[in-house]
Amino acid sequence: MSQAISSTQSIPDVGNVPKHVAIIMDGNGRWATNRGLPRVWGHKKGAQTVREIVRACAEIGVENLTLFAFSSENWRRPPTEVSFLMKLFMRSLRREIKALAENGIELRVIGELSAFDPTIQSLIQEAHEKTSGGKNLTLTISANYGGRWDILNAMNGLLAHRAAQGVALDAPVLETDLTPFLQLSDLPEPDLFIRTGGEARVSNFLLWQLAYTELYFTPTYWPDFDRIAFLAAVSSYQQRERRFGRTSAQLKTQ
Repeated sequence: MSQAISSTQSIPDVGNVPKHVAIIMDGNGRWATNRGLPRVWGHKKGAQTVREIVRACAEIGVENLTLFAFSSENWRRPPTEVSFLMKLFMRSLRREIKALAENGIELRVIGELSAFDPTIQSLIQEAHEKTSGGKNLTLTISANYGGRWDILNAMNGLLAHRAAQGVALDAPVLETDLTPFLQLSDLPEPDLFIRTGGEARVSNFLLWQLAYTELYFTPTYWPDFDRIAFLAAVSSYQQRERRFGRTSAQLKTQ
């Protein structure tokens, strides 16, 4: 598996359209509550929004879309809501696998997947196999994922690899050593991070990968985040000056 360019080690290619968009889909529950509906209705509506944003990404040429569906901290939510989210996840996988494969969209699911029901794990594996090789878009769903877990998991993977190779435990660890063991190591780092719902934090999402990502926060709840709202986020990204440690004057001389 190839390894993407690290923004702290070299300067990645930057285009007018972000190659990789990462989104925290926040505000489903509040969207429903504000309408006097059960919170789970917001999650159902949010699943429809996912389809719209996937289509928008494919249309404008975004190559990678990573969505934060369920964090390692979301287990703290009410048991009834967690149970509904698990059922919604299973239904979505069953319903969407065929359409994703037909439209050239590769689906990946990252996170500590062993915590899920065996049925969900089986569906995830099926989705991976049936959509593998899709060229139009790589759609990654982060489920039971946390940025700190990702880094610790990568470090443990590296240490296990070094032990098998007979490398000394006190050997220095370089970024290039650790990166291959991180989730999404073969994808370009996100160019644009979007969080809906009015909160302005990254909430333990892709902590390593967001080092030089452009951040975009909007008060719009995820169920209302339609194609127009997404294109507004991309337009904001297009107005940014991505310097990666350099000065504006250096960019003008390129």
